[in-house]
Amino acid sequence: MFFSQLLGAGGFTLVILIGCSVLSIGIIIERVIFYKALSKIKRPVFMAQLNRELSAGNIPRAVELCKRTDTPFANVVGAGLNLFGHNETVISNAMEREVTIEVIRLEQRTGIIGTIGSTAVYIGLFGTVLGIIRAFRDIATSGSGGINVVINGIAEALICTAAGLCVAVPAVIAFNYVTRRVDGFITDMELCVSETMDLLNRNRK
Repeated sequence: MFFSQLLGAGGFTLVILIGCSVLSIGIIIERVIFYKALSKIKRPVFMAQLNRELSAGNIPRAVELCKRTDTPFANVVGAGLNLFGHNETVISNAMEREVTIEVIRLEQRTGIIGTIGSTAVYIGLFGTVLGIIRAFRDIATSGSGGINVVINGIAEALICTAAGLCVAVPAVIAFNYVTRRVDGFITDMELCVSETMDLLNRNRK
């Protein structure tokens, strides 16, 4: 009952904000689960295992290790090891291309969260303006002022303002979170590129 009253007072602007909120929450949950699944294996543990295989000269087992490890940095290393035997530039370029592919995968749908976070306040402000316009229209229609005349318009304005903030603040916080997580994955991948090249060069000597 209370929700339907809020929806009626907020108008179509509130419907838009609710839709943005549902979309944002859905993406946030999906990304958190996705990042958690990719973080089960830590980079130092993986690189220690890779070092053992490469030190033993067992490239096929090193490639198999990369395939078994479902993380972005393992995919990057695997892209380089698949070209083992080529020169250093070819291997390095293959890993850098894989870094770009993994970053695109990690950043999927995160832009939507950022867009919602930056625009929800303005959508709420738009509803606020509509509410104030409605209040003035009610005054003009009735020919007199008073709280009873403008209450609906003021309610719409305040509800839309509050809803815009309630949608924007969590979206901005979530966008900052996913940005930090993606940056962490990128750092791991870049370190793995450097460490893998060092391991390959060391084992060629």
